[in-house]
Amino acid sequence: MAIGWKGVFPAVTTQVRADLSIDVADTQRVVDDLIRDGVTGVIALGTVGENNSLEFDEKVTVLTAIVEAVKGRVPVITGVSEYDTRRAARYAQAAEKAGADGLMLLPPMVYVPKAHELAAHFKGVAEKTGLPIMLYNNPPAYRTTINNDVLEAVKDVANIVAIKESAPDTRRFTDIKNAFGDRFTLFAGLDDVALEGLYLGAQGWVSGLTNAFPQESVELVRAFERGDHAKAMEIYRWFMPLLHLDAEHDLVQSIKLAEQVMGRGSERVLPPRYVLEGARRAEVIAMVEKAAATRPSLTASKAA
Repeated sequence: MAIGWKGVFPAVTTQVRADLSIDVADTQRVVDDLIRDGVTGVIALGTVGENNSLEFDEKVTVLTAIVEAVKGRVPVITGVSEYDTRRAARYAQAAEKAGADGLMLLPPMVYVPKAHELAAHFKGVAEKTGLPIMLYNNPPAYRTTINNDVLEAVKDVANIVAIKESAPDTRRFTDIKNAFGDRFTLFAGLDDVALEGLYLGAQGWVSGLTNAFPQESVELVRAFERGDHAKAMEIYRWFMPLLHLDAEHDLVQSIKLAEQVMGRGSERVLPPRYVLEGARRAEVIAMVEKAAATRPSLTASKAA
């Protein structure tokens, strides 16, 4: 199955009102702003989109609204994060009906499957939809590893086309390339190893902090693609203190707070999460404000 996924795909936030109802219109605005700033795709209802804090109907409503806001300008890929295969397949079918362009399929939540069970989960969802699927590997967060045994078991499933690799061990990119060549399109999925992922064969970056600094994120990838490695490194080093937030337990609250500081969205989150408080809140605000005050030039470096 041919796909054209590449570049910067922010895992977009789901905007929430003070009464904790979903602000559909503001979610659409946030997504539209990101597209205007140059992102090349969006991930709806990923971890940053608070997928597992939403009811099924809320997920479908948010996804439908995002598809409407995007208007075909970039691919819309939606997270599929469910307890079991039946629920995941049900949402995958609803996402296809809502107009999503692809799925980002996670391992089952709570239960940690063995390799053959994980492969069966992925196959079970894939056979219920015609959409292309990006598998999401994030062992630190979900205690499950999509290793090469799992990939070998699903490599003949035509609509499993990509992998979002969020293991902090960047050797995974090379191991996958060595084992499977170009069978799977690779995406860097952990913000603070994004540039390393691009150098090792990733075609794109599923990003959290892009929500706060989209133009710099887009230029980082563009600089890499045109061979302006000095500019890519300059942006990456400037960005790194914030990118580390993507690997922390409170990444959703931190990213939404950064978004708010930059005037792009609200920090409000859905329970069981709560907004950052005290020293941690002050720390994140200071980091964002420092980044905003020291933003690098987005013009090509003289060394290019």
